[in-house]
Amino acid sequence: MVEIDSFRCIGCGLCVKVCPFRTIEIVRGKAALTGGSCILCGHCAAVCPCGLIKIPCLDPKAHEFKTFLMDNYWLPYGQYDVAGLVNLMASRRSCRNFTEQPVGRVLLEDLVRIGATAPSGTNCQSWTFTILPTRKAVMALAGHIRDFFIRLNSLAEKALVRKALKLVGKGELDHYYRNYYPLVKKGIDKWKECGDDGIFFGAAAVIVVASKPGASCPAEDALLASQNMLLAAHAMGLGTCLVGFAVSAMSKDNSIQRSIGMTSREKVYAVVAVGYPDESYNTVAGRKKATVRFYEG
Repeated sequence: MVEIDSFRCIGCGLCVKVCPFRTIEIVRGKAALTGGSCILCGHCAAVCPCGLIKIPCLDPKAHEFKTFLMDNYWLPYGQYDVAGLVNLMASRRSCRNFTEQPVGRVLLEDLVRIGATAPSGTNCQSWTFTILPTRKAVMALAGHIRDFFIRLNSLAEKALVRKALKLVGKGELDHYYRNYYPLVKKGIDKWKECGDDGIFFGAAAVIVVASKPGASCPAEDALLASQNMLLAAHAMGLGTCLVGFAVSAMSKDNSIQRSIGMTSREKVYAVVAVGYPDESYNTVAGRKKATVRFYEG
């Protein structure tokens, strides 16, 4: 998995220093693979001043994008405009008004590639990205999600069922009825009356972010990748919205994800509506005051 040109190695030891699993050691003045564990993080190849370490199984085109050209040099610590970065983060907002303009497939593919630059637990990168690139596909998914909530609302309307489940320690249905049922019912009624897309808000495309089994922290991995995509989309002129109702429906009804080509073993953690925004703002919005504490032992 890792190839070291030991003959030309200068023995600087930088690869040993950055290897998280101590898989590399200096042996007789040269870098050598001595450990059995490797998470394919690429630190060794990235740090080698002579370019003598290769990891053939890593995608050589991982940082090749179709809609822009990326510099492959490493950006040193502190060498970026912090104010500009924070302004991008604060400017990104959940968009619920989209134009009818479709989003090109290459743009969606680049968004996914950007998502995959995120960190992941033990570098497992077990995420999957399912792209729905057309309104037809988006509305098909929306139909499955609405059907799920129609069935859920019908069940939630039964007071005896809610009470019985609550008595045996399963109060989720009662919680849903008290907190979400009215909002969902209103959305379903609007859909029946005028075909209003209250799930994806008219977005031209959707990206479903999930994880395959075996990841050490799959939810965190998927959400970090999703945040990468949200920020990049704003920079590309696109609006995005995380759709929690879609995640909830897909997590409880496995047939929904199978309907869009996903396997039953994948678990959905984020559903991102993507499209060209039909809204703009004059300033960034405020945030609730965060709870911050220091602990010094």
